[in-house]
Amino acid sequence: MVFISSPNSGTLFFNLNPNNTTLHSLKQTLHQHTSISISLQYLLIPSHNFHNDDSALLSQLGITRYSTLTLHVPVLGGTAADAPPPPPRKPRLDFLNSKPPANYVAGLGCGATGFTTRSDIGPAHAAPDLPDRFATTIGGAASSAAAVGRGQGKPGDDDEEDEKGYDENQKLEEFEGNDVGLFANSEYNEDNKEADAIWEAIDKGMDSRRKDRREARLKQEIEKYRASNPKITEQFADLKRKLHTMSTQEWDSIPEIGDYLVRNKKKRFESFVPVPDTLLEKARQEKEHVTALDPKSRAAGGMETPWSKNPVTDLIAVGEGRGTVLSLKLDRLSDSVSGLTLVDPKGYLTDLKSMNITTARLEEVAGKIAAARQLMQRGCEECPKNEDVWIEACRLASPDEAKAVIATGVKMIPDSVKLWLQAAKLEHDVVNKSRVLRKGLENIPDSVRLWKAVVELAGAEDARLLLHRAVECCPLHVGLWLALARLETYDNAKKVLNRARMKLIKELAIWIAAAKLEEANGNTSMVGKIIERGVRALQIEEVVIDREAWMKEAEAAEKAGFVVTCQAIISNTIGIGVEEEDRKRTWVADAEECKKRTSIETARAIYAHAFTVFLTKKSIWLKAAHLEKSNGTRESLDALLRRAITYCPQAEVLWVMGAKEKWLAGDVPAARAILQEAYAAIPNSEEIWLAASKLEFENHEPERARMLLAKARVLTLY
Repeated sequence: MVFISSPNSGTLFFNLNPNNTTLHSLKQTLHQHTSISISLQYLLIPSHNFHNDDSALLSQLGITRYSTLTLHVPVLGGTAADAPPPPPRKPRLDFLNSKPPANYVAGLGCGATGFTTRSDIGPAHAAPDLPDRFATTIGGAASSAAAVGRGQGKPGDDDEEDEKGYDENQKLEEFEGNDVGLFANSEYNEDNKEADAIWEAIDKGMDSRRKDRREARLKQEIEKYRASNPKITEQFADLKRKLHTMSTQEWDSIPEIGDYLVRNKKKRFESFVPVPDTLLEKARQEKEHVTALDPKSRAAGGMETPWSKNPVTDLIAVGEGRGTVLSLKLDRLSDSVSGLTLVDPKGYLTDLKSMNITTARLEEVAGKIAAARQLMQRGCEECPKNEDVWIEACRLASPDEAKAVIATGVKMIPDSVKLWLQAAKLEHDVVNKSRVLRKGLENIPDSVRLWKAVVELAGAEDARLLLHRAVECCPLHVGLWLALARLETYDNAKKVLNRARMKLIKELAIWIAAAKLEEANGNTSMVGKIIERGVRALQIEEVVIDREAWMKEAEAAEKAGFVVTCQAIISNTIGIGVEEEDRKRTWVADAEECKKRTSIETARAIYAHAFTVFLTKKSIWLKAAHLEKSNGTRESLDALLRRAITYCPQAEVLWVMGAKEKWLAGDVPAARAILQEAYAAIPNSEEIWLAASKLEFENHEPERARMLLAKARVLTLY
């Protein structure tokens, strides 16, 4: 933001960055807003002269943000003898000084009709021809005349004006009015220059006096505008953070957005068209029950569906279509006014009872277990490659027959993970369970579920050996790599994580696991370097650094006891994707949310990083102090307040808060010492003197309280 004091006592401000804006660019911006030519612009810079290099940056000329410059536009002048005559300018209203052509009738081209008045034929005489004003200026009489001073006219101007019968001032200068025309030939001498310098000094002094107040008012207006017109991301930031607390039922209960346009609310006219006979015949054929096989099917042994011109019917789509048709029928049968159904319930239930039940689970619910087992046995024969059929048959079978059923299913579908897991579930001995799972891994070596199941059943040493084989068969699963690193020694774990990093170059969990490994072994100096390298490597691989996801990882590290890793994650990722003007507000909001989730170390890390950017911001120190007061110790709070008053010595509330905490802790001398330091830093602070007198009064020292108040009245009076 750069302020410009213009010649008309107004102030302009432009949102420019002095570090990448040249003086020429600033003059171009002034020309666009004020129409003042660049050659006539002279910017008065306090630390430089009038002649500045237009290619220089504003920061090189000593101009910073919120600097105020004075724009000087010199008045054109000079003597007539020294300066060349001004170029002839075409008058704007030249036709007013010339005679109209013969037979000219005003408005004739627009349909007007000429007429003759009494003055046209009476004794009136024609007005004299008006000479051109600029013709005399170009002539020799004007060039030989002596130069006149500013504001002085030629002798006999009034008489000559009366003889001419018109006012020469009616012709104004095209851009700046009549002033330039009057003083175009006047001399700009030393007196004029001195007068302009005095007025500029006065304007500059008045402007500097109002500078702080103007900048404060401008800053207040900007903050008020941003507060009343927040961004969309700011309005929904708190709601976005709370989305992780929603349950699955709440997500499912969110209604879908329908079409609420007015034109769709209009009641459409329903037209009914008779159904063609071909459609009715097709429907009748579809509802028929065929008891014999097609000749082509018999030729194929009855096990294959012969090819035909008609496509294979999708049974799922047919079922959904029938449900839709049923709902439409029920809707039509309902009363359009009261919404009550008009269906006969007795007749409808009678129709339902007449339906034949041919589903195994319905037979099971009806108590006919034998019929359900027969149906599933037939299903296994008809669909031997369907794993769900075998699992259902195993469930319905007796305990003695279940293993035989699942064994048959495994032979039919050896690559089914579900069947191997079901077979292991039927075993009651851990050794047998592990044997079944290992047999399944021989057929499906890349199954992560089988590897996890067999590792859970093994001991520590066997699990480590199994995980070595698992990461070879499933190298892209990060969970197996991390489990193996947890079971290895420190040196071997580093090798495992390095191998995992080469396989999964875009996985952030590996870098965080490496940082936790170093912290667990006491090598805390490497934690920050590992996280920094990890963030940089992921950015090189064009992985989007999600600040919210990294913050969750920091909170998880804190919950697991890895405080140094939590701090390193926050310091390296908390500022990614946050605009410069939103950093303070965003970081304070993040710290408060972490405080609500009892992630105290994460909130402390956020405030610690904020102090590196906003070291002199009183509000951030107060937020951090309240965090320590509610979740820290007296020692940590005292250390924080000591740092705060070091960087914000003019903040009265920090001094008072530090003294109060010492008083509440029973250390009255320490509270007095803090307030004595506050006297030296802020001698005219009423709040400090009142706090000191209150401290003495509460500790039964009324005389000292009176002395302090008397001294405060003397100091604050001046």
